[in-house]
Amino acid sequence: MKRNKKTKTINTEDTRSYLENFFRNNPLRSYTLKNLCTRLKISTQEGREAVHAILDNMADEGIISSMGKGKYQLKLDEEYGVTGIVDMTSSGIAYIVVDGQDKDILVESKNALHALNGDTVRVVPFRKRRNGVIEGEIVEIVRRSQKKYVGELELANNHGFVKVDSKKMPDDTFVPLRDLKGAENGYKVLVKITDWPLTMKNPVGEVIDILGKAGDNDTEMHAILAEYDLPYRFSEEINDAAEKIDGTITKQDYAERRDMRSVPTFTIDPADAKDFDDALSIRKIKNGVWEIGVHIADVTHYVRPGSVIDTEATERATSVYLVDRTIPMLPEKLSNQLCSLRPNEEKLCFSAIFEMDEEANIAREWFGRTVIYSDKRFTYEDAQKVIETGEGEMKEEILTLNNLAQILRKDRFKKGSIAFERDEAKFDIDENGKPLSVYYKTMKESNQLIEEFMLLANRKVAEFVGRKKRGQKHEKTFVYRVHDDPSPEKLEDFKSFITRFGYYMTAEKSRAVAKEMNKLLKNIHGKPEENLISILAIRTMAKAVYTTDNIGHYGLAFDYYTHFTSPIRRYPDMMVHRLLAQYLDGGKSADKEYYENQCEHSSAMEVRAAEAERASIKYKMVEFMMDKIGNEFTGTISGVTEWGIYVELCETGIEGMISLRDMNDDYYYFDEMAYSVVGRKSERKFTLGDSVKIKVLRADLQRKQLDFELSE
Repeated sequence: MKRNKKTKTINTEDTRSYLENFFRNNPLRSYTLKNLCTRLKISTQEGREAVHAILDNMADEGIISSMGKGKYQLKLDEEYGVTGIVDMTSSGIAYIVVDGQDKDILVESKNALHALNGDTVRVVPFRKRRNGVIEGEIVEIVRRSQKKYVGELELANNHGFVKVDSKKMPDDTFVPLRDLKGAENGYKVLVKITDWPLTMKNPVGEVIDILGKAGDNDTEMHAILAEYDLPYRFSEEINDAAEKIDGTITKQDYAERRDMRSVPTFTIDPADAKDFDDALSIRKIKNGVWEIGVHIADVTHYVRPGSVIDTEATERATSVYLVDRTIPMLPEKLSNQLCSLRPNEEKLCFSAIFEMDEEANIAREWFGRTVIYSDKRFTYEDAQKVIETGEGEMKEEILTLNNLAQILRKDRFKKGSIAFERDEAKFDIDENGKPLSVYYKTMKESNQLIEEFMLLANRKVAEFVGRKKRGQKHEKTFVYRVHDDPSPEKLEDFKSFITRFGYYMTAEKSRAVAKEMNKLLKNIHGKPEENLISILAIRTMAKAVYTTDNIGHYGLAFDYYTHFTSPIRRYPDMMVHRLLAQYLDGGKSADKEYYENQCEHSSAMEVRAAEAERASIKYKMVEFMMDKIGNEFTGTISGVTEWGIYVELCETGIEGMISLRDMNDDYYYFDEMAYSVVGRKSERKFTLGDSVKIKVLRADLQRKQLDFELSE
């Protein structure tokens, strides 16, 4: 801004331009005439009057608003700012996720307008920090999230406070006496936020379900399900509808199906499984040629589209597997009885049958409805014993199938399938749900036997529908399980990261990348950095999803892939069964938009179920360590951040964190380039993969967190 030195008056045009830019750069702040004159370095009465006149003109023109008490602020129209979704942190700082915008907008708690996690809000950016972070202020809550929260109730004289478990809710929820619904002190409840006036410190809510006494195993498992908005019981209407289903196999059923009852058939499942939705059959057709059947429970025979059970299954989309229980997609009458391929019972199936030679080449395939009779129920351990000893029931069938499965497996990896196989955490649990020990389940040949034939059936069903037939103009609508190529950016970051451990990947193209990835995973096996690099390798990959648009499955190296083999526990498999039946009967292509919407919902529910499963594992791991406070363990550094060092215990694989603020012998800082934490004075360094001795400092069940401290 220029001054007119001769007349000692201000340049009106320059001053107005300065003020317009100043208000636009500070859209949410209000300023007095005195504030503005100080910024303009105007001290004379004449100058102040001139600025006042300019402000009045700008207000008349609707550029700024007079806020009362002599304050002015930029006038915001309804469309000012951007709309996004709130991602809340435990500190109360929110990040606003905006579609199409690379960087989230940071909002301090004082500028959050009492927004809650998941709310749709309008936010106005007002400055860019030195580190490039965009800061903003929420000016409108467009739509409240319907998210419900789980927490422990603390009662006062005429009200209660719910201390919410989720880190996404930093504030306790106030519940008036009338809305407690009989909940008692110390009980876990499900609470819904009803209001949060700007004049109140805490949100106001009402109890909508009482889960039970905090700390009880059933209560805590139900709390995890409720936290992820997953069901933990069936309604009476659903159970009654299931009980009314007639499981009788009629003469018409037999007449309409391929009879496979005389073919040797068996199931292989975990020892604690209750629902058996797949079975294998095998018989010799002639020397060197086998007929192999992959038989899947015909759930859609019993669950009709539009029924109350189908509607519930559509919404659930998947069964949920917590540490100590399964929350099934279908009621028990279906999942554990009618549709479970139990031994010595005739069952209705949808089958994929292959004629295969001893080199696993397929000469013929057939898909359709069958009736089977399972001769034997094997556990994985039972089948593994037969494979290892060559002795036991149905040994010829199991050994033949295992040989073929190993050929299929070898061929799959040769073509570029990636060997992502991480050990699965399991718990020995007593009758009260208390974890007694932790162990890791490893994949053996019996697991691979089932896996390879399920993959084969899924792939061949997808190919059968997806490949255009002669004279066919358009692809038929179908549900695919797809997995995109890794993003080049993530892949480059991963390549750069592994060089710190002396590993290198140079490939750029998809199949070559897969080949090098397999080589890397083999090289890191059994080494301290295995877990970290495996996790980062998985994160480098795209997520597999359901869709009607086939792009193939990168991780498996299949051009066509679907989920056909688990309709008891996955709704997409039920959709695949219905579509396959429709096309086998010569039906027209189904409504693509309808099935795409169902695919999106199923993909979202799958993610939610996986998060709940991980939460239950974390809970049990923390519970297992509750009586080990002060005990010393050896572990490996599995992660380093600016706030702490993550350590995975060698004996159990349980992970906890050493907070940098608890390391009092020096001031430690995070060296991002070296993935290390370094002492400023001592130069003591803690790096990924280092072995350390720790003591268990704290075990917080509510937060599912373990805190460690260095014991040396």
